[in-house]
Amino acid sequence: MILAEEYKKVVKIGRPPNIARLFPHSQALIVSGKVIDRAMFAKGRAMTIAANGRSHLVIRGALMAAQRADAAIIVEIARSECGYCPVNFYNIARQVDALCNELGITVPVAVHADHYGIKSEADIPYAKIELPSMFDAGITSIAVDASHMPDDKNLLANIELNALIPSWAGLETEVGEIKGAEGLSTVDDASFLIKGLNAYGISADWIALNNGTTHGLEASGQGIQVELTASIHKALEPFRVSGAQHGTSGNSSEKLRAIASDTYTTKANVATALQMVSWGLEVNDYGNAIRDDDGNFHKLPGEGVSEELWAEMTAYAAKQGLKGGDYKKLNLPFETKILAQERTIRDRMAKRVEDFVYTLLVNVFNAEGTGTIAKDLLMKAKSYDLGPKAGRVEDAADWSREKIIERAKTLVVNSGPAGNFDD
Repeated sequence: MILAEEYKKVVKIGRPPNIARLFPHSQALIVSGKVIDRAMFAKGRAMTIAANGRSHLVIRGALMAAQRADAAIIVEIARSECGYCPVNFYNIARQVDALCNELGITVPVAVHADHYGIKSEADIPYAKIELPSMFDAGITSIAVDASHMPDDKNLLANIELNALIPSWAGLETEVGEIKGAEGLSTVDDASFLIKGLNAYGISADWIALNNGTTHGLEASGQGIQVELTASIHKALEPFRVSGAQHGTSGNSSEKLRAIASDTYTTKANVATALQMVSWGLEVNDYGNAIRDDDGNFHKLPGEGVSEELWAEMTAYAAKQGLKGGDYKKLNLPFETKILAQERTIRDRMAKRVEDFVYTLLVNVFNAEGTGTIAKDLLMKAKSYDLGPKAGRVEDAADWSREKIIERAKTLVVNSGPAGNFDD
């Protein structure tokens, strides 16, 4: 197919250097995360899916939905997911690029490394080695997540690692671990993080909060606290940072619409729902898998994986003691068997993801049309690098290492319980 001249131009302009080097003959419009954020911001009260590509068919379905909706989209994988999924930091961009070319995807797509966890200062030396390699492999956006550490160490880790992140790349930071109603983020600790970054000339594109939700299967019923999120975003207005909403699986469509319309959120992570939908499990209208009184999932006949493969997957899960959200650990051992199924089954799995994501993009997230907006932004900028959203406001002299440590002692925070809260 002969591509339109304008599309050829935006591909030439819009792809960052690592993507142009990796895929010199590609016609996939893989862009910085900044481009996706700006497109949502330009449309207003819109956010897009950050689809956790735990498997090849999930990525396929999400991309098809984005094209159908003309929505700019993010495909991501978290650091923890790299340990239990076949998709990882080093093959995700290659899968996205190949699928975009195969399927004729022309909407802008960012490839995001989510939850790059820094749980202690001991993790920083390895991060300094790995971060450049991740960008070499095609990552165009990253979430530096040092939220497991105290506020001063969180900020200092973000500052130290920023030198390893290309200035053109999308940047997400996080305050408050995602652990449900416990340890909720506050205006105080969110402002501390964003102001401290700003003092060093670092303009984060997104901030992720603990605003009451959880990763995996939502069971509490409370979920996202929209008013808390809006109040924190309001306090951060001078820094023009957008919100990244984690743990959307299990939150109602009404609540997700409210996050899009009432806050400055432009990125909504969806992981567990896409996994369950692809497998053919019965879900409610917002993707939470339905379970019986014994905690077992209900597989819809003729949907998702074959009945024979599902029986094998559940038997394996029982043998390994996997229940509920821990079914995510089936991704790695079963990807080969999933892809070995006949084409009609693979197609229905991807189609189920496509339909679910399309509904979110168009009817819930207000992202329809942002693909065109994003391309227009690139053409207007005549560059893959849209630059920072905010200039320096804070005085660097007020944010020395010593002053950061002292300031952190005065913060009003709610750390919540200890534990492992990886997604």
